[in-house]
Amino acid sequence: MKSIYGKKLFALMIGASAIAYAGPSAMAASAQAAAEPVKTFPTSLRLSPSQYKQSIADVFGESVEVNGRFEPELRDGGLLAIGARTTNVTDGGFQAYDEIAREVSAEIVDPQHRTLMGCTPKSDKKRDDSCARSFFSRVGPLLYRRPFSRNELDDVVKAAGQGADKLNDFYSGVRLTLAGMLISPEFLLRFKKMEPDPAHRGQDRLDAYSKATALSYFLWNTTPDQELLDAAKSGELNSREGLEKQVDRLLASPRVADGVRGLFADMMGFSEFEHVSKEAAFFPNYTSTIKQQSQEQTLRTIVDHVVKRRADYRDLFTTPNTFLTIDLAALYGVPLVDTTDNGQPQRWIKYTYPEKDPRSGILAQAGFTTLWSPAGRTSPTGRGKALREMILCQIVPPPPGNVAFNFVEDTTNPNLKTTRDRITAHRSEAMCAGCHKLTDPQGLALENFDSAGQLRQRENGVVIDASGEFNGVKFDGPYGLAQAVRNDPAVTSCVAQRAFEYETGYTPPKNDPQWKQIQDSFAASKYDVVALLRQIALSDLSYTSPTKTLTTASK
Repeated sequence: MKSIYGKKLFALMIGASAIAYAGPSAMAASAQAAAEPVKTFPTSLRLSPSQYKQSIADVFGESVEVNGRFEPELRDGGLLAIGARTTNVTDGGFQAYDEIAREVSAEIVDPQHRTLMGCTPKSDKKRDDSCARSFFSRVGPLLYRRPFSRNELDDVVKAAGQGADKLNDFYSGVRLTLAGMLISPEFLLRFKKMEPDPAHRGQDRLDAYSKATALSYFLWNTTPDQELLDAAKSGELNSREGLEKQVDRLLASPRVADGVRGLFADMMGFSEFEHVSKEAAFFPNYTSTIKQQSQEQTLRTIVDHVVKRRADYRDLFTTPNTFLTIDLAALYGVPLVDTTDNGQPQRWIKYTYPEKDPRSGILAQAGFTTLWSPAGRTSPTGRGKALREMILCQIVPPPPGNVAFNFVEDTTNPNLKTTRDRITAHRSEAMCAGCHKLTDPQGLALENFDSAGQLRQRENGVVIDASGEFNGVKFDGPYGLAQAVRNDPAVTSCVAQRAFEYETGYTPPKNDPQWKQIQDSFAASKYDVVALLRQIALSDLSYTSPTKTLTTASK
C-alpha cells in the first residue's frame, strides 16, 4: 500500500503550512525580501539527518534505529543550516523520506517494540480506536512539536482504523498512518509561525511553540521535550524570566553536547566526509574506521574544551588536549597505551601532547587535514581555503574556468619534488596569484601532514618548509599557524556568526545593536561558547524578523 501522502500533496501541504505558519505581516516581509540578495528570515527549516534521527529516538526510544540514505543537504553561506531553508524535495528525496518512514514505523509496531505504543489492542486483527487514540494523542504533539488538534487526532485514528479494516491487522493500520505522519511537512519542517508582538507594536515574533522548537534544536539538536512544550503552552516562554529558566535548564543538561556537536559538525563541513577517500597504495593506514574516528576525535575535543572545560574558544586551535584511539594514535605516531575500565577496553583515551607539539589543536587533526585533501596528495590550497571559509567566515573566489592544474597534480616531476615547489610554479601564472595568496601560506604550514593526516618531516626526501605568513603574522610550522589563527579576531567573530546562523537560518544584521551586544558579551565571557549560545538563545534578534526590526535593543 502506498503512503497516504504523495509528493504533490507534500508540496501543497508545504505551501499551505508556510502561509498558515508565517502570518500575513511576515509573509509580506518575505515577499519583499525575496527580490533582495540577502539572507532573510526563513519561514521553515528542514530537519537535518542527525536531527531527524535524534527526534525519532527521543519520541520512540533509543532502540528504534533510523536507516537509509537521506537526500543530500544543501550548503549555503557556509552552513547546511542555512541551506535547510529550502522546502524543495526531489522525487528521489521524497522516495528516500518515504522509505525511511516506512522502516521506522514498521520497527515501532514490530513484536520487539510494541510496548513503545503504551497500549495493547483488544485484538491484533481488528481496529481498536481507543488504543490508536491513546498512542497518537501522545506522539502527535511530540512529532509535530505543537498541540495536536482534535481534528488531526480524529483523522489519524480514522486512517489507522481504515487500514486495520482493510488489512485485518491493527498494527498495520497504525504503521501506515504513522509512516504518513513521518513524511508530513509538520514533522520534516520546523515551521516558524509569526504572531504580533504585544511588546513592540507593528512587529512580529515567533509564537511560543516555534520558539520552543528553535531552542531545542539549537541547544540539544532534537525535538522539544515535554517540559519545554509545557512552557510554550503556558505562555512561560513569552516572558523574559520564563525564557531564561528554560534556556538555563537546557544548557545545564549534558545534552547540550549534542547541540554543540551539531553546530561544529556543520561549521566544519563534516558532511563532506561522505566523499572522502584515499588511495590505498599510498595511504594504507587510512581506513573507513579512521575516517569515522577522525570526525569523532574533533567533536570530542571541541565538546571537552568548550562545554566541559568552558575554556576560551580561541585556545581550541592550540590545545594539547584531545582524545585518541589506538588506530588514531598509530596514524599520528603517538605511543599510546590502551587502558581498561572495569575489565573492558576503553576505546577513547584522553591524551595531552607535549607543549607546542605540531599535532596540537583541531587544525592538525585528521578531521581537518584529510577532509580537505585529494585522494592521492595534499592540497595546501584546499586546506587554506577551508580555513578561510570555515573558521574565519571569509570568502575565497573560485578559480577561473580555464586554469590548468598540471603543475599541482604532477607529483612525478623531478624538478618539483615538494608540494611547495609545485604550488609556487602554479602560482607563477598571473591569473592564479591573487587567490592563492589568501590560501596557500596557511595550507603550506600544514604540509607536515600528508593526505591521510600522518605526521611527516620530508616529502620525496626533501625537508618540508612549513613556514608562512597569516594576515601579516609570520610563523613556522603547524603550531605557529595555530597560534596565528588563535590570535586573529576573525576567529571569534566567525564562530559567533555561525552559531547565530545555525540557530536562525539567516545571517545576523551586522549593524544591529543586539548583534553587537551578543558579540560584546562573548568577548566579556572570555570567549565562552556556552555563554555565547545563551546570549543568542535569549536575544530578541533570534525570534523577530530582521525585515521588521533591526534596531530593537535586547531587554
